[in-house]
Amino acid sequence: MPPPADIVKVAIEWPGAFPKLMEIDQVSNADSTNFYITEKNRNNIKNGSILRLTTSAAQMAQQLHERIQSSSMDMKLDALKDLANSSRDITFAQEFINLDGISLLTQMVESGTERYQKLQKIMKPCFGDLLSFTLTAFVELMDHGIVSWDSFSVAFIKKIASYVCKSAMDTAVLQRSLAILESMVLNSQDLYQKVAQEITIGQLIPHLQGTDQDIQTYTIAVINALFLKAPEEKRQVQTKVTESQKQLRSIILSNVIRSNKPINDEMAHQLYVLQVLTFNLLEDRMMTKMDPQDQAQRDIIFELRRIAFDVECESNNSGSIEKRKSMYTRDYKKLGFINHVNPAVDFTQIPPGMLALDNMLYFARHHQDAYIRIVLENSSREDKHECPFGRSSIELTKMLCEILKVGELPNENCHDFHPMFFTHDRSFEEFFCICIQLLNKTWKEMRATSEDFNKVMQVVKEQITRALTIKPNSLDQFKSRLQNLSYTEILKLRQSERMNQEDFQSRPILELREKIQPEIMELIKQQRLNRLCEGTCFRKISSRRRQDKFWYCRLSPNHKVLHYGDLEESPQGEVPHDSLQDKLPVADIKAVVTGKDCPHMKEKGALKQNKEVLELSFSVLYESDEYLNFIAPDKHEYCVWTDGLNALLGKEMTSEFTRSDMDTLLNMEMKLRLLDLENIQIPEVPPPIPKEPSNYDFVYDCN
Repeated sequence: MPPPADIVKVAIEWPGAFPKLMEIDQVSNADSTNFYITEKNRNNIKNGSILRLTTSAAQMAQQLHERIQSSSMDMKLDALKDLANSSRDITFAQEFINLDGISLLTQMVESGTERYQKLQKIMKPCFGDLLSFTLTAFVELMDHGIVSWDSFSVAFIKKIASYVCKSAMDTAVLQRSLAILESMVLNSQDLYQKVAQEITIGQLIPHLQGTDQDIQTYTIAVINALFLKAPEEKRQVQTKVTESQKQLRSIILSNVIRSNKPINDEMAHQLYVLQVLTFNLLEDRMMTKMDPQDQAQRDIIFELRRIAFDVECESNNSGSIEKRKSMYTRDYKKLGFINHVNPAVDFTQIPPGMLALDNMLYFARHHQDAYIRIVLENSSREDKHECPFGRSSIELTKMLCEILKVGELPNENCHDFHPMFFTHDRSFEEFFCICIQLLNKTWKEMRATSEDFNKVMQVVKEQITRALTIKPNSLDQFKSRLQNLSYTEILKLRQSERMNQEDFQSRPILELREKIQPEIMELIKQQRLNRLCEGTCFRKISSRRRQDKFWYCRLSPNHKVLHYGDLEESPQGEVPHDSLQDKLPVADIKAVVTGKDCPHMKEKGALKQNKEVLELSFSVLYESDEYLNFIAPDKHEYCVWTDGLNALLGKEMTSEFTRSDMDTLLNMEMKLRLLDLENIQIPEVPPPIPKEPSNYDFVYDCN
């Protein structure tokens, strides 16, 4: 029997999709060969029933394809809403696309919505929803990768771009439009050209000044896509910091990074991508060799010399050629170049190529005092203790490019952006200036010589990477963090990590630990027994639960007898053996029990509920069903006595204090034994045993 016509809410589902509610006019008109009706879920539906109606994806696609072309605004709106939800299913999407549904949606965007714009003033929410659902359905359908992005017209691109450029636009429409532009740029180089003609970064910047983080995320994603797909010649132009880039960085810093809202994962990823793409603009200079014959490039080296030594460029007639060459060679040596005669040769190594020279010139011009101090300070040292500024700058630039992965494409799953790189228009150059001063400081702290150059660079790299892990909010904060990471502190951190984190995982070290562990355990055992010989005062628990009496117990020096007895008051020191009348031979002890297994904890009473007393209780079983019951004054005494009694019985000491003492003493012993092996690589396998000699007739001649 078909359901009554007045039931207008039915659940419709098709293979591979999720169930959803949808209104229909006459359920009774449904073809029984295409629909299967069952009764389910009788709650909250009028007439006491809900009907589950099942239809194929092709039939649903055909219905929606017809309904979205309806002349009724309400029916069109409902159909587009259903289409936006249904398009997430790939089975339905395939069927709808086969009906040329994508073309229908693009036509609606290009021209179909224009006839409704006249009604926008009087029914603005309806217009916004209509366009929003249309674009949402388009995005969902295209995300399945069934249709190529290259098939769209310029008119469609212009229409989408116009929605992005409008100052006042519905939030959902703006989100979908930005998402469509990003996909166009990323999926088609031809569409990139068309989109780049319709929209600029300056037109996108206002969307970053709002408070909607989703809109900001979509906007930065479009900017990243435009940067990523830009041709090589345009990237070279972008290496120069333009006013648009300055404005973009400033707005992202103030409205996104330093906003009151926490940064979600998607925004963090887009900021990371923007950071990577910004640093990748340096790749061209990094991979450009210096031409020793290029006078403009050689003039930069002359400028470095002039700023450092405050000399004017000599005229061609001032002195002989040999004298000038000698003077240049001397100054270039002070500047720390490897090739003193022709420093241009130093910049033929790629990477870092000309990028290193750019950094040196920036440092010399913008941090002139620090530059002059470093150069003159090192030129006044002995040759072997001199920190070569030129060589250091070249190697440091190469290292920074490796740390920041200059030239590599962004990782799709990475969120590792650094806020401090958004605080300055020339962040890489400023980053270099801080690090070159760190290198000079570390060189002095290590008292390094020219042979230690690579060791110093390794320490500096560790200092930089450790400082970056805290994600400093500014370059000043990064600089402050480096001040706390001196060479001494790095050594402490290395030692701590080596002992505690890696914990000597190499095979020889593990074998050494196993070898000395019994010695440490024996030492702990002796300490426990010595403490038992000193004795401890325990509380005496009577049947009336009075705790104002005490008793004392101690082990004899020969470890064969436990002496114990009652006391009138808590003693001030050790109690002599003679004053303790009762004795218990260690040979008579059968077992040691703890906690709720103790006889005095099984008795009924308030103590049964006292967790603290329960954790401090232990008993010694001797003879037949005879117990000596203890309640330790604190956790330390509890561990000492239980460990000591177990040691007397030849059992393992398992308390947490024993584990703690073992770790402490074992680590100390390992440090002492390996002290002479600092900075020496320990092999994973032992060296081969040499062959036996042909004879053992060894003679030592004292004369």
